[in-house]
Amino acid sequence: MPTFSAYDGTSLACHAEGEGEPLICLPGGPMRASAYLGELGGLTAGRTLIRLDLRGTGDSAVPDDPGTYRCDRQVDDVEALREHLGLERADILAHSAAGNLALLHAAAHPERVRSLTLVTPGTRAIGVEATEQDWRDAVALRKGEPWYEAGHQAWEAYLGGAELDDLWPDIVPFMYGRWDAAAREHAADDAHQSNPQARSAYFADGAFDPPTTAKALAALEAPVLVLAGEYDGGPTPARAGKTAALFRHGTAVVQRGAGHYPWLDDPGAFTRAVTGFLDSAVTGAAAGPV
Repeated sequence: MPTFSAYDGTSLACHAEGEGEPLICLPGGPMRASAYLGELGGLTAGRTLIRLDLRGTGDSAVPDDPGTYRCDRQVDDVEALREHLGLERADILAHSAAGNLALLHAAAHPERVRSLTLVTPGTRAIGVEATEQDWRDAVALRKGEPWYEAGHQAWEAYLGGAELDDLWPDIVPFMYGRWDAAAREHAADDAHQSNPQARSAYFADGAFDPPTTAKALAALEAPVLVLAGEYDGGPTPARAGKTAALFRHGTAVVQRGAGHYPWLDDPGAFTRAVTGFLDSAVTGAAAGPV
């Protein structure tokens, strides 16, 4: 398990697995250890995945200053990893809340990004957020599921202001395209893989300046893939398309039958979409739909 030092001396861990060119992988949560990404549906067959444990998670050390958990203050951690790997320009994949971190990094260091893959990303950093209606529309797609009624009531309670932790067991099935044994196991790992203190600090006041970040990213020359799940509310397929349109070279792909963790729902469809995009980042060809 390689480690390297962040700008403030915090020891950070990264996990390398697979064959081929490196792909830096940033985990969401926010602030969940990178283990939940696994092999990302089999991307390891053609890429070396470099999974970063964000500070205070997984095998990375807890920083002296908890204020450094804030998303914008971790941009330099991503740069430190790129330098540690000796990459002039990096291919970066970010999932969920880490979409914000990847966007901030690309805005600050556009010349260091060769490609950016955003998987069911959070995009608060550029002023694009899932709305209550987005989630209601996504929830409505699952009416045929046996867990729908309890989950629907939990979602309405949460949107009405109730605490998410108490409702999460009924809400979590909506995060997966299939609520099967693999999904249950994956969801159960969240509790011991996440850092609650870091999670609450990630979106602290001052983390984002959306107009400035969006303006910087409008000039980004690197290709950007925004991959959404058909059943996901954050982002919905429509909002993913609007996000991709903000970039010069943005492409949106909707994975059918998928939720917030599309590599679990259909590994083949996921790897085809991401591999095709990464190959196009080198060749200059357009990425196609799933």
